[in-house]
Amino acid sequence: MKQLVCIAYLLVWGFMGSGVVLAEEAAAVPDDYRLAAGDQLRVSVYGHDDLSGEFVVDGKGQLSLPLIQDIDAANKTLNELEADITDKLQPDYLKNPRVSVEVLSYRPFYIVGEVNDPGSYPYVSGMTVINGVALAGGFTYRAQKTRIKIIRDRSVSKEEIEASANTVVLPGDVIEIGERFF
Repeated sequence: MKQLVCIAYLLVWGFMGSGVVLAEEAAAVPDDYRLAAGDQLRVSVYGHDDLSGEFVVDGKGQLSLPLIQDIDAANKTLNELEADITDKLQPDYLKNPRVSVEVLSYRPFYIVGEVNDPGSYPYVSGMTVINGVALAGGFTYRAQKTRIKIIRDRSVSKEEIEASANTVVLPGDVIEIGERFF
């Protein structure tokens, strides 16, 4: 009986650690994703290669673009940023500019607590907590694998989420792995 329980536990934990994610959890970054420092963007102004390029949102939440200089990008969606860039370009610089903004790479996520190599790691779309733990070298022997918390930065506040191994991680999230007490 004891062996059967151990095998069942290993199968369940193996499934949780395999990266298999439920369909509703596998969603990529949401459409209402808000930009923040560290996001790398491609801005395209159609017909104007000299105004287009790759830019990183700086620590102040701004992009420095040709002609219009600094523009606030923090806490804006891609559509809102496109509209702001278009407004700054017309009518002084261009008539009816067509602007497109896409995210090339998202800001990193962070993992702290009872993992072997805590720190910041590049975000990959569809990432789960267990994927983040694997990047951080796995759990330490003191890790309480059921005591996982995600701190998610919403534009005006931070939200604490109780998480499991299959919880989806978003850019900028901080994953905290709790310590078990013997």
